[in-house]
Amino acid sequence: MTYSILTLDQDTGIFAAAAATGNLCVGGWVLRGDIESGLVASQGTAPSTFWRDEVLRQMHRGTDAEVAIAHVLQSDPGRGHRQIIALDRKGGTKGFTGGDSIAFADHYCEEGLAVAGNMLTGQAVLDALISATRNSKATAVNRMLTALAAADAAGGDTRGLVSAAILILDPHRPPLDLRIDCHETPIAALKQLCDRAHGHPYHGWLGQVPVLVDRSRHP
Repeated sequence: MTYSILTLDQDTGIFAAAAATGNLCVGGWVLRGDIESGLVASQGTAPSTFWRDEVLRQMHRGTDAEVAIAHVLQSDPGRGHRQIIALDRKGGTKGFTGGDSIAFADHYCEEGLAVAGNMLTGQAVLDALISATRNSKATAVNRMLTALAAADAAGGDTRGLVSAAILILDPHRPPLDLRIDCHETPIAALKQLCDRAHGHPYHGWLGQVPVLVDRSRHP
């Protein structure tokens, strides 16, 4: 029902995530992140928001992604219908795809990069997410937008897309958490929203907001 991507640029410390689905409100359901913890994408036929939030809490305490995911898996008899990927603050990744996930469903994890999807047209969708990210020298925002579009062009969700979301966590900037909850062309709408968020007056106002490297910043 969904495809998602989580990344960490070790040189800049920027976490970037994106997701798209053929259902409503992918940003509200799937993505969560914290600059001091990492990123999580929890999805599937019956996605667990409890998985998502607990993994993020575990990583905030310093637990790595692998151990955090193992923790939520062990006590959930519904895990066969769920899927999750996590990226911890050191760049470690881990994923799980339940055996009852609707095909095509799979995930891929490496240092600083994790992708997952279910109810996809095929492996090419995940390959497109990975390739678009690895080969891009663009900003984090544009890398995520390009990855979403590449995955859609490769076949995407078997039902088409209804919603899309992006989450950028930068030590030097406030979080960028943008969501298109229902739209005929959600990736295009998300790009328009990103463009607005990088224009004035909104972008200028962000320069007054506390960030990781300066928690006391103010006007």
